[in-house]
Parts: sequence; C-alpha cells; structure tokens
Amino acid sequence: MKILRNYFLKEFISPLFLALGVLTFVMLLGNLIKLTDLVINKGVDIMTVSQLFLFMMPSLLTYTLPIATLTATLLSLGRLSGDNEIIAIRASGINLITLIVPLLIIGTILSLILVVFNDRVIPYAHFSLRKTLIDVGVKNPTAALEPGVFINSFQKYILFVYGIDQKKNRLHNVRIYEPQEGKPTRTIVAKQGEFIAIPEKNMVKLKLIDGTSDEPDPKNPANFYKLNFKTYFMTLNLGKAQDTSEIRKKPKDMTIQELRTEVIKLEKEGVDPAPLLTEINEKISLAFACFIFILLGSSLAIITRRREKSLNFGMAFLIGGIYYLLLIGAEAISLQGYLHPTFAMWLPNMIMGTLGAILTVRLCVS
Repeated sequence: MKILRNYFLKEFISPLFLALGVLTFVMLLGNLIKLTDLVINKGVDIMTVSQLFLFMMPSLLTYTLPIATLTATLLSLGRLSGDNEIIAIRASGINLITLIVPLLIIGTILSLILVVFNDRVIPYAHFSLRKTLIDVGVKNPTAALEPGVFINSFQKYILFVYGIDQKKNRLHNVRIYEPQEGKPTRTIVAKQGEFIAIPEKNMVKLKLIDGTSDEPDPKNPANFYKLNFKTYFMTLNLGKAQDTSEIRKKPKDMTIQELRTEVIKLEKEGVDPAPLLTEINEKISLAFACFIFILLGSSLAIITRRREKSLNFGMAFLIGGIYYLLLIGAEAISLQGYLHPTFAMWLPNMIMGTLGAILTVRLCVS
C-alpha cells in the first residue's frame, strides 16, 4: 500500500510543477511585453522594471496554483486510468479512497499555504507595486502615458496627448482639461509639451510650448478668455498622495486582520462593510480551491480515462473557467447585497466540492 501511495504522489508532483510553470509563464507573457516596452521604449531603468516584475508574480500564483493542482490531478490519474492501472488496483481489492486521500492531504496543505500567501504576501506585493508605479510616474512621467488615450492620473486635470517622443521626453499636440464644478471646463491646448521631473520634491512640472489657455475673467470668474502663450508651466500631482509613504491602502493591499479592523470601524459608523467582508472571504475561499480541484479532478480523471495531455489541459481550463465565472458571479451577488459575503464567496467551493464528493463516493463504492 505504501508503495502505491508513493507511486501516486510521484505521478502527481511532476505534472504539478510542470503545469504551474506553464500557467505562470502564459499569464506573465502579456505583462513581460509591457515591462520590456518600459525598458526599451520608455527609458525606465532595469532595476525598477525588475521590481515591478517581482511584485506582479504573487498575485498570479493565487490563480495559477489551483489550476495547476487540477491539471496535475487530471494528467496523473488520467494516465493511470487510461493505462488500466486503476482497474488493476481495484481488482486487487484496494479501495481507491485510500490512494486518493494522500492527494487530498496535499491539496489541504497547499490550500493552507495559499491562505497565508493570500493574507500576507499578496497584499504586500500589491501595495508595493502601486508605490513603485507612482515612483515611475514621478521620475519618468512619459512612461505612464499612452498616446490617444484620456489620462486622469493627475489630480484636477485630464490629459490627452496625440504623440509622445520617449527619447526626447516630448509630447506633441497636448490637450489638458480641468473640470470645474458649476463652471465650464477649462481647456489648455499646446503644440508641444515637456515633462520636468523633480523626484526629491515628488513633483512633476509640465512645460507647454505654443498654445492657448482658458483663463478666468477677473471681472467675471465664471467666464474665460483665450490666452496665447509661447511657454506655459504647470505643476501636476499624481493623484491625491504624491508621497508614497502617505498612500492609503486599498482592500487588496490589506491583510485579513487589517480588513477585520476596518470592518469593525465601518460597523460602528453605520456603514455597510460588505466589500471588505467579500475581500476577506475571497482570500480564504480562493485558497481552498486547491483542495476542491483535487477532490473533483481525481474522480473525473478516473471516470473519463483519458491520458491525452491536450484533453486534460482542456478539461482543466474548462473547469477552472467555470469556477472563476462562478466566483465573479458570487462576488457581484455579495457586493449587491443579495447574499451575505460569507455564504456568497464560498458558494463556488460548495458547488464544486459537492459535485466532487458525490463523484468520489460513487467511484469508491462501485
């Protein structure tokens, strides 16, 4: 029996690392292209880009590890079932549950590790990523801009730039809008612009060349008059907090304990804490997807008896896709207040877990 258990575990571990590596690489690929563009075309230093890369990694593992466990389960047990090894084991009078239990123990261990990971590592990485992006915006503002897109990263102003010369740090055909409550939107148009970064003061100055500006009429501030200029300087703030030490944490940047503290504070103020409760339960329920996927995948692999890797990968993506769609739906229901967050965010696990338990029991007693 011990030999068989070790054999099952050996068949499972190799596909687990293979699937985890492939899935993580695929999900990183899109981000790698953007990070490479920051180095080559936007002049961001390689050390900063390396930091961004490292801070992106943990949040991907939250999703790739459960799918990797499901894929490994389907690949390993699918091969054993396809080669009739499962039939031989059952013919020897060995109950399959005794061989599936070690996989479920691994799933439980991975889930508990992922709970700690989601609680500690990911909030830190997510918050550090935000701070690093703000630092990039202060030191190299053009790196955070895209031509032909409305940019509302700056406090009070909305920018629209038709062209960006990254090498010369120049902007072409710049439009700046300053919405004002109860007044017409102020507009500044310039043929060219140039950012002047002042990192030590956490400031960004914008030098505009050859343009026009809407200026308030001293006699009637509600009206504007056009002012032509050769050179015009503006000071821009990246959001409400320029100093990265003063950036407030968002729910995804908080640990479970920090979220619970915020929940208590909101409840005392009479505010519905559903979004924070949703975040807490999502961190935990998503981690236990590892256990749920092994429970469901082990029975499906034995029943389908498919050893083809492509089919097992396809089945894993299909099941994973259904699970994450259920999770998105559960989150929407929770935030809308139709179900309590604790029940709503565990609903996908309950559905998948119940299905897996039924299939496993039927498989083992038949």
